[in-house]
Amino acid sequence: MNQELDYAEMLEIPVSTVNVVKKKSFFKHKAKLNQPAQEDLKGLVVDSVNERVGAYVYAEDVSEPPAPVKTVPEKSGKTSKIIIGELVAVCVLAVAIFLTNVFMPTSVINTFIGSLTNKQAEKPEPTYNEITLSPVVSELADAEVTMTEGGVLSFTAKSSVYPVCAGTVASVTEEDGLYTVRIAHTSTFASVVTGLTDVYAGKGAKVAGNIPFAYSDGEHEVRVSLYDGETLLNCFSINDSEVPVWNS
Repeated sequence: MNQELDYAEMLEIPVSTVNVVKKKSFFKHKAKLNQPAQEDLKGLVVDSVNERVGAYVYAEDVSEPPAPVKTVPEKSGKTSKIIIGELVAVCVLAVAIFLTNVFMPTSVINTFIGSLTNKQAEKPEPTYNEITLSPVVSELADAEVTMTEGGVLSFTAKSSVYPVCAGTVASVTEEDGLYTVRIAHTSTFASVVTGLTDVYAGKGAKVAGNIPFAYSDGEHEVRVSLYDGETLLNCFSINDSEVPVWNS
């Protein structure tokens, strides 16, 4: 033990533990009473050595090295790169479409996209006899609606006037204080109403079959004619409720 202590002194290295070997004593009971325990003796030796080399040592348990900490690699960088790549691809595609629209309007991609847009926008237009007609006067009005052989509806009474079905006002003209209104129901089917005292809807206005668009003061005859293009239609009749219906 002395050799180990002398070697520690030569190196001036502080120690934290020593091996203490005690020889067996013939007087066991006396040794237990007069001598300090082995652990106390080791502590005294360590303190003595450290004082002699002029250092103060903190005792540490270095019997087992600390287990290495496993780190999981972060994926945020990889995810960010994927998102950035997708954004770049979208921007490149948008620029390519824009340039083809400007410099190559008849390219294959423009033709393909245009065909898809047209198919979605275009809806089959109904023919005139597929449209349900509405009465031209209110059922509460005291007006008798008649029909000529040529297919013209007419009445003379004080009443609000309704379109035969929904449409758009194509034109409004006035002559001698009376108005004539043409309503386009489809690209070919239209109605013309004459003899109106007042008109509530101007050109381009949307009208509906259940909302009045004009008024008659009962002093003049109101006439309603239906056209397919330039052809006057007479393929309908009026029922008992004075509602025009197509002939089957």
